[in-house]
Amino acid sequence: MSRRDKISTDGGDGLGQNPFAALNLGGLPAGEIKPAAPASAPASVPTESRNRGRVDIKRTTAGRGGKTVTLVTGFKGIGPPEKETLCKQMRAACGCGGTVKDGNIEIQGDQRDKIAAILSAAGFRPVFAGG
Repeated sequence: MSRRDKISTDGGDGLGQNPFAALNLGGLPAGEIKPAAPASAPASVPTESRNRGRVDIKRTTAGRGGKTVTLVTGFKGIGPPEKETLCKQMRAACGCGGTVKDGNIEIQGDQRDKIAAILSAAGFRPVFAGG
């Protein structure tokens, strides 16, 4: 096998023409652009409701080939995007897989205690149901 020569990445010659040269910059201000001052937070920020309802946390193995799954059910007034966000937080905290199916959150393994802490922090009232 012969050695191949390395391709130079030092930049070389510039472009022969500028494809953006024809753009008109007449409406833009000249000079440096200064970042806008950060807006102060409004005095009355609506806080998240601390009582968002009861959710049931169940440990189940039915229909899963003997694998244990923690199932969180009973969400009321919460949309799919927020369920996905909660599921992502639970997966990260538990270090396992999970998904949202049929409006319920399924987390792999017996993770009831960790999930209860996450749901409590989100304002839900977790209740251990079933086995």
